[in-house]
Amino acid sequence: MTTSVRNTSAPPLEASCCADETSAVGCCAATPSDSGGSFAPLGRFTRQILTLFTVVFGAVLFVVVLGEWFGLFELYTKRVSWPFGLAAVLVGGYPVFRNVVRASLRRRITSHTLMTVGVLAALALGEWATAAVVVLFMRVADFAEGFTADRARRAVKSLAALAPQLARVERDEGEREVPIAELRVGEVVVVRPGEKIPVDGEVVGGHATVDQSTITGESMPVEVRTGATVFAATLATLGSVRVRTARVGSDTTFARIIRMVEEAERHRADVQRWADRFSAYYLPVVVTIAGLTLLLRHDVFATAAVLVVACSCSFALATPVAMLASVGASARRGLLMKGGKYLELLARADVLLIDKTGTLTLGRPQITEVRSLNGLPEREVLALAASAERYSEHPLAEAVRVAARQQGVSLWEPDDFQAIPGSGVRARVNGNAIAVGKVEMSTLPLSVANAIAELEAQGNTLLVLSRDGEPVGLLAATDTVRPEVPAALAAVRTLGISCIEMLTGDNDRTAATLARALGVSYRANLLPEEKIAIVKEHQRKGRTVVMVGDGVNDAPALAQADVGIAMGAVGSDVAIEAAHVVLMRDDWRLVPEALRIARRTMRVVKLNIAFTAVYNLVGLSLAALGFLPLVLAAVAQSLPDLGILANSSRLLRQRHVA
Repeated sequence: MTTSVRNTSAPPLEASCCADETSAVGCCAATPSDSGGSFAPLGRFTRQILTLFTVVFGAVLFVVVLGEWFGLFELYTKRVSWPFGLAAVLVGGYPVFRNVVRASLRRRITSHTLMTVGVLAALALGEWATAAVVVLFMRVADFAEGFTADRARRAVKSLAALAPQLARVERDEGEREVPIAELRVGEVVVVRPGEKIPVDGEVVGGHATVDQSTITGESMPVEVRTGATVFAATLATLGSVRVRTARVGSDTTFARIIRMVEEAERHRADVQRWADRFSAYYLPVVVTIAGLTLLLRHDVFATAAVLVVACSCSFALATPVAMLASVGASARRGLLMKGGKYLELLARADVLLIDKTGTLTLGRPQITEVRSLNGLPEREVLALAASAERYSEHPLAEAVRVAARQQGVSLWEPDDFQAIPGSGVRARVNGNAIAVGKVEMSTLPLSVANAIAELEAQGNTLLVLSRDGEPVGLLAATDTVRPEVPAALAAVRTLGISCIEMLTGDNDRTAATLARALGVSYRANLLPEEKIAIVKEHQRKGRTVVMVGDGVNDAPALAQADVGIAMGAVGSDVAIEAAHVVLMRDDWRLVPEALRIARRTMRVVKLNIAFTAVYNLVGLSLAALGFLPLVLAAVAQSLPDLGILANSSRLLRQRHVA
């Protein structure tokens, strides 16, 4: 029997050089279409690349140093005609020279510009062998750079090969296999055991165990039944389901994740912009040092050695390779960064603002008590409230509807429905003007206020039901704190963030109960615009603000914060658009993990920059004073590049959240 959802790989991406020659990551390696490699142990990759560096560098260093020491290097190179050596240099370095010429025509200086100057200096002195050594290491560094960058990108780009290309769809003529591009929203597709789900949609029949690791990073499969939401490119390991299509192709959560991470690769952090600007000023400084060496020492070989030893592109590599490695490694487990800029901001964060409902809590409150205020039967209070909340998407509205279903209460169809952000809903139900929402929506007598105070003191959230302007009932709801939140907040504090504040639209008593339990400060009774004002208040004091929310009601505050983190944003367009960091599953342990990743990344970047600065200073000094022969300068110029790539590759081994 043919299967409807085949693991047909997308066309492989061809190797190509980056369009912008000024990019710090100079030449991109091919992106293989084989997804299997992306899940290989990262430690093995690091060992492979370090082994490659060691073998190539060690072999060349052995030949060059011993040859220079015994005079054999010059003896053998003289046997090769200069035109042949020049041709070898030009052919070997052609890709680099071409990019330098293109950039120069645009009046831009790239990381390879100084390398080319060093090659030209060696050729001008007749040292074609030295020029060849420089070209060799230029190509080795480019290969290693592309290999490292490609390894980081594969964590997400290889997902393209996981997307199924065919689906079995139910149509008038029966089940039929069609290409994904021909599917329409609303159609029902059938997914059998061992097949990949081809669309985002809702399960309308069947039961299956689904591996969602490609979307959420969660290794444990989930059970899905009728009413559950499923996502494209996830695997139905057991069972069969029928799925009503909600999103297809480029509109799926899977496709948006890939686009977002690709965009993140193009976003530069402030420290990266600084490194790029430094590289632009570095060339004139080196040329000046070389000129002074020639003027004061009258040694053309020492002058050329200055140009050659300085022609590393390590400053340009120091930041982007590290950022790219972290973005790729994080994406593999459902923690999506929108760019290196946000890694840098996360690393220096000192304020954490947190939404309550759906973020600190599970967002699935339950109605624990229904009270009548004027003798109206409690079932009718519940019926009026559930009818008014029938089309509201708020978690409290769902709790009211669930309570009505559990008690078998029949509902009326509401008219003139109106949702009031941060307050509640209004509608006309059974001919009455009904309002359901926060206490402030009604003017309450003292006896009712005392009842509300009693229920709120127990940590309940209160909804007041008003009919034709008169309060007629109370509904008390409670929510459950996510089990991993206390430990996660403790981890955040150990990272040095002491200002942790909960922002909620709930009443003061409910907020205070939860805040005391978690050991955080709070502000209650907030509207969405008031949350934005609080973010701005901290920012005016010079603080770096991280806001964690559910990505719907909190979207404005997430966008205003220096770093907005959306919790459990699978399938949420609003969350993915508004937030700067997206957690693809509801796991609070990812919040301190994001902070740790950011800080580790910035430590690696700073180490890269410091190492490069010290190394170049020592190398330039030795070359200018004549202690570094020209051919050894050619070997030495490659060391910082290889060191930075090896140091940055450590970020690919970041451990998974337990």
